[in-house]
Amino acid sequence: MSHDRVRARSVVFLATGVLALPALAGCSSNDEAGGPAAGQDVAPAARGTVADGGTMNWALDALPETLNTFQSDADAGTSRIAGAVLPSLFRLDAQGRPQRNADFLESAEVVEREPRQVVLYKLNQQAVWSDGREIGADDFAAQWRALSGKDTAYWTARNAGYDRIEKIERGANNLEVRVTFGKPYADWRSLFSPLYPKQVMGSPDSFNDGARRKLKATAGPFTLTDIDRKAGEVTLGRNPRWWGRQAKLDKLVLREVSRSERAEALAKGRVDLAEIDATEAGRITLAARDKADGGAPAHGPGAQLTPAKALRSWAIVNGSDEEAAQAEYEAREKTRRAVKKYATEQAGLSGYVVRKSLEPAYTQLALNGSEGPLADDRVRRAVARALDREELAEAVLKPLGLPAEPVGSHLALAGQLAYADNSGALGKQDTAEARALLADAGWTPGAAVKDGLKDKKKTKTAGGQASAKPSDTESGSGADDGTYIVGQDDGKPGDSSSSVLAPAPAAAHQKAALTRQADVLRLPAEAETEQKKAEGKAAKKAEKEKAEKKSAEKKSTEKKRAEKKQAEKKRAAERAEERREQRSESRFGDRSENRLGNTFEKRDTADRTGQQGDRQSVTSRSRDHAKGGAPGAYAPKGTAAPAAGAPLAKDGKPLTLRFVLPSGDGSEPLRAVADRISRMLAKIGVRTETAKVSDSSYFKDHIASGQYDLALYSWPASAFPATDARPIFAKPVPAADGSLNVEQNYTRVGTDHIDQLFDQAMSELDEETSRSLVKKADARIWAEAGSIPLYQRPQLMAARPNLANAGAFGFQAPNYEDIGFLKPGAKPSGMPAAK
Repeated sequence: MSHDRVRARSVVFLATGVLALPALAGCSSNDEAGGPAAGQDVAPAARGTVADGGTMNWALDALPETLNTFQSDADAGTSRIAGAVLPSLFRLDAQGRPQRNADFLESAEVVEREPRQVVLYKLNQQAVWSDGREIGADDFAAQWRALSGKDTAYWTARNAGYDRIEKIERGANNLEVRVTFGKPYADWRSLFSPLYPKQVMGSPDSFNDGARRKLKATAGPFTLTDIDRKAGEVTLGRNPRWWGRQAKLDKLVLREVSRSERAEALAKGRVDLAEIDATEAGRITLAARDKADGGAPAHGPGAQLTPAKALRSWAIVNGSDEEAAQAEYEAREKTRRAVKKYATEQAGLSGYVVRKSLEPAYTQLALNGSEGPLADDRVRRAVARALDREELAEAVLKPLGLPAEPVGSHLALAGQLAYADNSGALGKQDTAEARALLADAGWTPGAAVKDGLKDKKKTKTAGGQASAKPSDTESGSGADDGTYIVGQDDGKPGDSSSSVLAPAPAAAHQKAALTRQADVLRLPAEAETEQKKAEGKAAKKAEKEKAEKKSAEKKSTEKKRAEKKQAEKKRAAERAEERREQRSESRFGDRSENRLGNTFEKRDTADRTGQQGDRQSVTSRSRDHAKGGAPGAYAPKGTAAPAAGAPLAKDGKPLTLRFVLPSGDGSEPLRAVADRISRMLAKIGVRTETAKVSDSSYFKDHIASGQYDLALYSWPASAFPATDARPIFAKPVPAADGSLNVEQNYTRVGTDHIDQLFDQAMSELDEETSRSLVKKADARIWAEAGSIPLYQRPQLMAARPNLANAGAFGFQAPNYEDIGFLKPGAKPSGMPAAK
């Protein structure tokens, strides 16, 4: 959606859902992309069934700091306001493809290609700004001058596309605009959306400062009426000069509601539409069920209270231990208040429904290739080949009832014309091949792992200090320092002092703890009392277990010898199976080569010569293609894979990767995905050291600065990938001050050839050829394994049942003038709103 396209593409986090700013795509009659993975869920209704008037309150995470979408701190709120009050020449449809906005444009087309590209815009003759002045060539020229990059007094986030314009002229009249490009620009539809009046773009002062707090003129179905920062509200009112379909609502209020307060705000009826997370969606579903059943909630705080626990609590409160009685009484009162609050909120939440779709953004696993083990492309490919992306997608999306398909492209999503599943350039999930790649890179099972790990635990990691000192990012978590290591082979499953669920054996609890995040353990109040009793029992068992341990160690030694022999037999069988796969998959290779295109094949040799870190021989390249992957996706023939799950080391150092994650309350889904990834990597001998850091420092201090090995974050899908995605995957280059200029490529992985493909696609005016170049660039990005797309993000919205034409919009830009409340007795039509 053009108004949602902020020029500096912003990172979005799975945990918080912030900064999801989708952009536009291209168009073609030859559609190979299919439809979106999930459709809109907006309760579509014809305008005749929607009441005139009313106020709709829409929740924002925070009020925008600026109203200028071309500034670096523009956010989702900035784009939402711009979409309602400013011209968008092209708008996204339900498939993420730009369509001409007839309210502003009568036509727009390339009228000349030689000697220069010329685009002629014919504007709607009724289109006027809120001050009565017609929208014309002067506004286009002012915006070009501000965003061209030639005048450094303008503080712009990006000027892509505008820097290619040579001149802007009036056509036959002021409603005809001729834009001449100095260099061909395929993504010309991305320009002038949104379009600001010349009063905003005409001077650096009005651009830099004036447009941050107010707009001198607007042109849309709504106008900016008021910004009350104290109340946390932006009010949009009907535009009396609007020439299109009159807005159904009298007012649209954008209200600041933090994620932590969203459920309470919904319960109190303060908002009519709000983005929510899976937990809140579940509560709304349960509230509707409880309302239908007419009973009290059988969930929430206190739901786990059994008669036995209640009796035990009563006994403690009425016991002789006054200190324990007081603590238990306070815990009971706290639970009672929580139960009451929860029941009240549930009653309020029953007045909403959940509308869901897939957000136009995808979550990726980022691999920092600037230093450490991941600087070796073989290690990155091994990590990628270890991932079961289908399992990860299902874990996130299936419980929500959404399609669970892994994303196959870095540059587009299903439904967009540039989409193609190019993951075959890297190769499918294959644990044995991943281990072989690591072996080829020199990572083998070694005795130095344990000693190396002990040394590493004394050093500071990206997310905090791996020591007994509690992390300042995990306040209230006791001795938890925010670091969790998966794959550590120190001869025991955990600290023997951590028996918190007695009388169950401590070892059983510790084994379970290794398969989940340390912070998901939230014990009921009575667990502390039971722990004290359990400690006594544990002490008595200690001596008995010590004697049993000696006997068990003897048996274990004999068992390991037998397992070693069995493992050797298994490895021999795997090598034989691998050889058989090579022969059978050679047929797949022919198909893969055809699918990736002749250019992909022809440029391999030249590309590898120019790419940093290429280690593959001509023989290994031929074998890679035969198996359907890109060069380097497979280990050289004959490379023996180490035993499954055996910790790996190289030059006395263990193969341990720092997995940095946000620690906020809304980040549980993100950490759950990371936990699954860690277990997958443990199977190939890669340990992960999970560091939980504060949400505020996650991106700035870790992702952007490169202080991580593995991380999860999301990118919005762009309808103009040649323009918008290039800085995300551009090869880092040294800056004048000696630092590394990474633009937005936070993985630090890129090649000259990828940059060339983007540049060619951006300059190619034939749309089919341009998209073909984009797809080839995507295949190359897959092969470098710096970023592994996992799944499209879920989009969950809480909405009033009678709110029409609003909800989970998916790709499509909202038609703000059609949003409103159904007339009494009317129901959603199941058809798009009448135009």
